[in-house]
Amino acid sequence: PLLRPDVKVLDTSTAFRTDPAWDYGFPELNGQKEKIQRSYRVAVPGCYASGFISIARPLVELGLAPADYPFSCTGISGYSGGGKKMIAEMESPDRAPELFSPRFYGLANTHKHLPEMQKISGLTRKPMFTPIVDDFFNGMVVCVPIQAQIAGRSYTLEQVHAMFAQHYADAHFVSVQPLLEQS
Repeated sequence: PLLRPDVKVLDTSTAFRTDPAWDYGFPELNGQKEKIQRSYRVAVPGCYASGFISIARPLVELGLAPADYPFSCTGISGYSGGGKKMIAEMESPDRAPELFSPRFYGLANTHKHLPEMQKISGLTRKPMFTPIVDDFFNGMVVCVPIQAQIAGRSYTLEQVHAMFAQHYADAHFVSVQPLLEQS
């Protein structure tokens, strides 16, 4: 009630990312660009969630994976996302030796991005998510493996790649890289 209805608000917290009264700020998803342009309440997507959703949602929307597919996701990121305390800890000249190696966290599958990852991807079950923080400042890689055969249909790597390339062909913020040569 304190927010003026004529002022566009972009919320960067996790508070409204699954709230139906707010539009999800990922313009590359079907129909979202127009919603964001008209909206006065936009929830800014999370980092790990953006990587996962950009992969899982097209698979579900295009029927390559059912909404109840048992998705898993591993993400590795730099320490800047951990906030001031983690940045200070990682950049301390006398930091603990274990901070020089990648570290798992959130192993109870309760990461703050999971509700967003599930809802925005259109999933009926929560994905298994394994986040990892490493000894570099920023950047991220998100991996969402899928089986070659889903729901009784088989897909090649080339078919899945082509589907993503077509899905994001006109995208401004998402690009599909060429396949690497297989060895």
